[in-house]
This record gives sequence, C-alpha cells and structure tokens, in this order.
Amino acid sequence: MKKAIDQQRNRSKPVLLIDASIYIFQYYFSMPDHWFSEQEQWPTAAVYGYTAFLIRLLKEQKPRRVAACFDESLGQCFRNDIYPDYKMSRALPDEALEFQLQACKQVTQLLGINTFASDRYEADDLIGSLYRQCKRSPSPIAVLTRDKDLAQLLSREQDFLWDYAADQAFYAGDITDKFSVRPHQLVDYLALMGDTVDDIPGVPGIGAKTAVKLLEEFGSVSNLLLAMDDADSLVLPTHIRGAARIVANLQQYREQLVVSKQLATIVTDLPLIDALAELDVKKPDIQQCEQFCRLMGFPQLYQSIAKL
Repeated sequence: MKKAIDQQRNRSKPVLLIDASIYIFQYYFSMPDHWFSEQEQWPTAAVYGYTAFLIRLLKEQKPRRVAACFDESLGQCFRNDIYPDYKMSRALPDEALEFQLQACKQVTQLLGINTFASDRYEADDLIGSLYRQCKRSPSPIAVLTRDKDLAQLLSREQDFLWDYAADQAFYAGDITDKFSVRPHQLVDYLALMGDTVDDIPGVPGIGAKTAVKLLEEFGSVSNLLLAMDDADSLVLPTHIRGAARIVANLQQYREQLVVSKQLATIVTDLPLIDALAELDVKKPDIQQCEQFCRLMGFPQLYQSIAKL
C-alpha cells in the first residue's frame, strides 16, 4: 500500500524544467559582491544566489524529475543564421561572468540535477523539446522561468510557468488574461509586434493591441498570410484603427513577418532524452559539493546541502 501511495505522489509532482540562465542573471544583477572564488578571486555572488535557489527548490519541492537548461548559444544560435541581428544588442559575457555561468552549471550537476546546453540552440529550445517529451507522462510540467516567450509551450491545463523566486505561477488561462491571446498564439503575437528584448523586428506600426485584434480576426499569422494571398487587397474589420496603413505595412514587411515568426518559434523536436527516467534527480555529490562551496568562497552554504 505504501509503495502505491508513493507512486501516486510521484505522479502528482510536477516535472521541473528550469530556465537556469534567467535566474543566474537575476542574482548577477541583484546581489552584492560579498563572495569571491578562493583561487582566481572572481566575484561569485551569482553562484551563491543560484546555488541557494537550487537548494531551496530541492528542499521545499523534493522533486522527482528536474532538468536545468543553460544558454550557451549567444551570437552563434541557428536563429542568427536566419537573421544576423537576432539578440545582437546583448553583450557577450566577460571572463568574470563566464566563470560564474560555468560554476553554476557545475553546481547544478553536483546537486544531482540534469543539465542541458547547446551552442546552436537556446535554453528555450531545450526546454521546449524536453516539455514535448515529458508530455508522455500525465504528471504536470512546471517551467521555472521569468520569460513570457515560454508560455507558447503550454498545451495542457495542468502545466504552468513558475517564477519560483517570486512564487508566481501562470497557467494557460493566466496567459490569456495577461496578453489577450491563447498560449499557442503567443508566437504569432510576438511575430506581429516584434520583441525588442530579443531584437525580433516584427511589423512596423503593429503594437500589442493591433496584434491582438489581428489574431482575433485571423487566428494566426499563417491564416493572415493566406488571406493576403487570396485577396487582391486585404480587408480588415472597421474596428481596427488605421486599417489601410496596417495592410500596407503587412504587405511591405511580409517577409520580415515570416522571419519574425521563425525567430519567435521555440524548437520542440530536439532528441535530448530517450526515457523520462533520465530526468530523475540524483543524490548530491556531498564531498564534491563541500569542495565546490569552499572554492567559491561560501563554505557555510555546504551545511544546507548536507541536510538535503
């Protein structure tokens, strides 16, 4: 009986897919430099904050399956082949930040959490591909992130985005309430209006309200493009202000719209795992964790790891 209860509890626990870089940068920009590596004397505040975040997550949630995905493709992502200016406004990490990023990846592995990274695909693509594979199981899937783009993945009512540090969860209905589009339409929404954070161009003159109205009318960018092909002149509903200008911009920037959708679409078919059991949390390497905390300049944090 106890085994059956434990199995049921495990099935109800969400699979956790962590957008690791989001949290690393959160601590990098918010925490003071109170910690330094023992040998190189690099600042390690982001490593401290991120490690404490993982310890808290493991202690409070006691998850069965977890994966952490890291961004290592800046400037060389496949999206840069499509559109060279993609994310080009972002500076590459300097040596000090690169040290902390690699240290965060190392401690994730030492804590028994499976890690994924690629020099061609972004963390979003790794999470998207794992999400698709994890849907084989009825267990809920929680994507730990602060990035709205990942909401396009939510295709089941039990799955959610979870900003764990802020203790905020967003289900599909919450995304619709916030953006006035359904999760699967978010990629079209971003393609139409663009995204300055990721340097996705979109269509000039189309903002959030117009993008919502176009998606209410046509359902998707694909349907909008079909309507443009089927008519000599695209006719928009009268309640959309500046319809003539919008139509002209859609026609002029049609190819840019197609490219923008490619950039905004998360890849979901990367063959990252063969079985869900590969995401099972392993026991932390206690000895290596103790050494890691000492080398990073925060030996006291090891005591929290020892209690996991």
